[in-house]
Amino acid sequence: MASAKHLCHTLDVQREGAGLGVSRPLLAVAVLSLSGFLALAISGLGESYGLIPLIALGVSLLWRRSRRWAVVLPLLMAGTGGLEFAAKWAVDRPRPNLTAWGFPSGHVLALVVFFGLMIYLLCTSTLTRRQRWLGSAGCAAIVLAVAFSRLYLEAHWVSDVAGGLTLGIAYLLPAICLVEAVAGRHAG
Repeated sequence: MASAKHLCHTLDVQREGAGLGVSRPLLAVAVLSLSGFLALAISGLGESYGLIPLIALGVSLLWRRSRRWAVVLPLLMAGTGGLEFAAKWAVDRPRPNLTAWGFPSGHVLALVVFFGLMIYLLCTSTLTRRQRWLGSAGCAAIVLAVAFSRLYLEAHWVSDVAGGLTLGIAYLLPAICLVEAVAGRHAG
């Protein structure tokens, strides 16, 4: 809100000299509407309409490189949904708008698992160091953007987002170890 107010003041000062004819309240509404729209769009990655295409894309990209991970990805994400349901049911803490089941943030939980796995696969790939770093940074940026969008939209408390992040990592790491151990047992 403060940044929108600053932007409106800056544009108002510029308007006096340039004759733009844009009113301050109208500009404030436009800036806040745009930022709200962007937050909703970013947050949509954690919804089923965002996750299903991400999973399908992940499976199709992984199929040629590693069929094992292409098969595991949908199973891992289904497990994430079950974990989210169990955690929300067990904690039963409301959101900032007082609707039920705020903790943990399911959007953040699901995207930490999905993009965390992508980071793991990038880091263990034969890509150049620069490509691995850029891909990993992009994955982390998406997770952080969704986490901040959930806070901006007042859909979760900070602790809900932190819980989704923590639970996602706590679920992903043993899952990766289990899949790698099973694959090592079959290879050896």
